[in-house]
Amino acid sequence: MAKSRINYICENCGYESSGWLGKCPSCSAWNTFAEHIDGPSPVKPVQAVKLTHLGEIEAESAIRLDTGINELNRVLGGGLVKGSIVLVGGDPGIGKSTILLQLCKEAQTEDIIYVSGEESLGQISIRANRLGVKPDGLRLASETDLDAIVSCLQEEKPAIAVIDSIQTVYSSGMQSVPGSVSQIRNSTLAFMEIAKKYNIAIFLVGHVTKEGSLAGPRVLEHMVDTVLYFEGDRSNNFRILRSVKNRFGSTNEIGVFRMNNSGLEEVLNPSEFLLSGRNKGAAGSCIIPAIEGSRPMLVEIQALVRHTPMPVPRRLATGIDQKRAIMIVGVLEKVVGYKIDNCDIYMNAAGGIKVIEPACDLALACAIASSYKAKPLDSSTVVMGEIGLTGEVRGVSGIEKRIKEAEKMGFEFAVVPIENAKAASQAATEIEILAVKDAAGAIKMIMK
Repeated sequence: MAKSRINYICENCGYESSGWLGKCPSCSAWNTFAEHIDGPSPVKPVQAVKLTHLGEIEAESAIRLDTGINELNRVLGGGLVKGSIVLVGGDPGIGKSTILLQLCKEAQTEDIIYVSGEESLGQISIRANRLGVKPDGLRLASETDLDAIVSCLQEEKPAIAVIDSIQTVYSSGMQSVPGSVSQIRNSTLAFMEIAKKYNIAIFLVGHVTKEGSLAGPRVLEHMVDTVLYFEGDRSNNFRILRSVKNRFGSTNEIGVFRMNNSGLEEVLNPSEFLLSGRNKGAAGSCIIPAIEGSRPMLVEIQALVRHTPMPVPRRLATGIDQKRAIMIVGVLEKVVGYKIDNCDIYMNAAGGIKVIEPACDLALACAIASSYKAKPLDSSTVVMGEIGLTGEVRGVSGIEKRIKEAEKMGFEFAVVPIENAKAASQAATEIEILAVKDAAGAIKMIMK
């Protein structure tokens, strides 16, 4: 009889070693190796591979299911593909279980099974009643044993199955603890086989680490078909569902939600929501038509500049790329001529959203200049453009979408790079286009 042997597996990337290592040779992470006991594997007879011609495969297998939630359909690429596995990750309390229960309520099918390894049936029922889920439209189970869950799915063959969460599921045939690398990998493989064999769309809820990445081996994200991340601060009711991997659609789509007492509410006009608390006429504020995925939305870029007696001034950015923000500050000092080397500068994208595209450079520079000079910018103007190290303003993509969104929200002027002036003028009907070629000229143009 074969003996069990001890291996050490990196919980970050899945690298295996016969001995414990402080630093992983594969991903260079420290203190990520966990003990894993390998038992004897049963010998199975070799089965011949069955080949099928492409023309013999029914097109029906590619039909998408309507989740009943437009923002979720958008992120999934038009709906939920049958037989796919979707991994949903996010911070605790961000809304992962909430949106999946709402899916059970709104989906165009009542053949759904919800399996929870973290809550009892009574606890799930309390939350389901608060969200208005029909009592007879959902079948529940509180189970963590992998074999029992797989047997249930094989017998019932639902259209959609929700596993909350993958870290709590374990196989009694393995000696490692639930949540370990081997348990997560083994459980995901089992669900993959069930999903493809019986055409079941499976949602897996995944925990995240303190760094914000999904807990467990990195191979988990490679195994599933789609990976969705919930972004947002729990203290803010604004949520963004972002696709970081999608085998059946684009990864450039986001879904926008707002958390309230009745669950997650779809935000059909993010620009209106993000600008609702805007303080018009305040110095240090500038509006940019940003593009998240394929969706344009107006975001307020804020800056606060104040003199400091400290020898090393602070440069803090929230919702904006920190390195790029520091670069813009350097351009303002060297090229534009602002003496801000002895000033603390705080930068923020209002509303809890992250704006990391280069197109926000010019808006950030204008906001910093406005705060430094204590002069407000024109509140009816939107600004967009990438700034180079010599102070030039470079063109941006999606200029037509940005202009149309600004027009829809009632803005009168749009400051654009000179490269985009022609395309912006063709797209504009009610907004005046102001073309600029450098950051100094743009700041002078819109500063009151």
